[in-house]
Amino acid sequence: MTEISFRDFKIVLLETNQWEAFYQLIENNRQRLKTFFAGTVAKTKSLDAAKQYGAQMEKDISGKHYFPFIILDKVTNEFIGLIDVKNINWSIPKAELGYFIDHKYEGQGIISEGLGLLINYLVKTYHFKKLLCRVNSSNHGSISVALKNGFILEGTVRRDYKTTDGELIDLSYYGRIF
Repeated sequence: MTEISFRDFKIVLLETNQWEAFYQLIENNRQRLKTFFAGTVAKTKSLDAAKQYGAQMEKDISGKHYFPFIILDKVTNEFIGLIDVKNINWSIPKAELGYFIDHKYEGQGIISEGLGLLINYLVKTYHFKKLLCRVNSSNHGSISVALKNGFILEGTVRRDYKTTDGELIDLSYYGRIF
């Protein structure tokens, strides 16, 4: 994949030699991610754990089961966000999108703009017919990003997700058809 560039940022698929930077992105945002990115937070409690998680990610990437896209600041080359493509069902074809931006970059529209560009790439390259986002109703920032990118609320599934703290929460499903 060629990189997707916009403003002072670029989106690239996470590579095997980048686990330390990936771990640092998670570590810098761990407290705010623990509710909505429970799996990633749980699997990256240390750099060694992140490397083991990375080995599994490599298999999932090569099998086209998972695509972790990193948003980088082109000036500092620092990882500042993640957009992951997961729960892929090639028979439809559809996938779920998850996303977050480093706390230092919030409120600048970076994740909204980057997600829109990545969606165009995913639809053109992989011919997805549906993309969806699962969002807790208290995560107003994530809901705003989904709505800005043309997703519509399809419904809420009760007690659909377990947070890092073990709480079962309801998730609203936002979908977009292509």
